[in-house]
Amino acid sequence: MAAGDSTTTVDQNPGVEQHEQRKRIVIQNKCGEKLVGFLHETGSKEIVILCHGFRDSKEYNMMVELAFALEKHGISAFRFDFSGNGESEGLFQFGNYSKEVDDLHAVTQHFTAENRVISVIVGHSKGGNVVVLYASLHHDVHTVINVSGRYKMDRGIEERLGKDYMERVKKDGFIDVHSKTGELLFRVTEESLMERLNTNMHEAGLKVDQDCRVLTVHGSVDEVIPVEDAMNFDKIIPNHELRIIEGADHGYNNHRDELVSVVLDFLKGNMHRA
Repeated sequence: MAAGDSTTTVDQNPGVEQHEQRKRIVIQNKCGEKLVGFLHETGSKEIVILCHGFRDSKEYNMMVELAFALEKHGISAFRFDFSGNGESEGLFQFGNYSKEVDDLHAVTQHFTAENRVISVIVGHSKGGNVVVLYASLHHDVHTVINVSGRYKMDRGIEERLGKDYMERVKKDGFIDVHSKTGELLFRVTEESLMERLNTNMHEAGLKVDQDCRVLTVHGSVDEVIPVEDAMNFDKIIPNHELRIIEGADHGYNNHRDELVSVVLDFLKGNMHRA
């Protein structure tokens, strides 16, 4: 495959996991890297794209539950790994927002070329940022669901990288993040850190088209990204609906059914509108 093509292959390996109408699909991004995903095929022309969060994958249980819920309602869904995550090729990066938007664009282009309609893009956490950023740039998907995305990009970094992270990254060029047992989890380069800090969600929200319907869902007791961030999105995105799920944390661990219900209701109410 030539770099930049949105060529897709279906893995014919008989060992590939394939339940009912779920197909493993490989899509090439513009860097020539293979993005791996699962298509939950119902035969619907319309398709929903599901985007995972930071250091997660298409196998994150929220993505899986949403995909199967959509499938149950007759809606095809595609969940995939961003480059550098899960099964997809590429190097994991701390920031990488612009590249993940490009990955999502490669996915939407692939399915559009197959005469499918990308009716909705859904993202959780960092994936929520990606779908809003996508809508601010591409204007070809008219329903977006941002589940617990971050508005203030300078928050949450000290918790991951420690105090004086800016001084340390400028001195050494990188910061290594380790687990409690000392295992290296990932490396944050100065470039990737600055990309995150320079990602402007306020500006992105203002650039979302008026005819693009956006739902932001957030848990009232989110321990990772405060609910205030959702309220900020509500103030700036033109055609916006806000749903706060009372008592829910960042992963909606005891409120997953409610999250799925809110997403499905918004999605079904907007999929067939012009």
